Amino acid sequence: MSRKIAGFLIALAAFMVFEWINLGFNLQDGHDTGFYVVHGILIAVNIVLAIVLAVIGVRGLRTARSSWPRAARRPADGSRRSR
Repeated sequence: MSRKIAGFLIALAAFMVFEWINLGFNLQDGHDTGFYVVHGILIAVNIVLAIVLAVIGVRGLRTARSSWPRAARRPADGSRRSR
């Protein structure tokens, strides 16, 4: 997975958590109990999906970072290691 895709997944997860928690706080009074149950389930499922996406994104970033080309992992002093 590329770093761009991993970053996108993390950003999407953050947006989903923000949006669904915001929806939960903005539900208006006056609806039947079923309305709140359904929306509570929707919020819970989407928060779980956001956590799964965040975990996949973080693992993708770790994998992408460990597979950088050797030139990108060269020491700061510019020296090269010979084998």
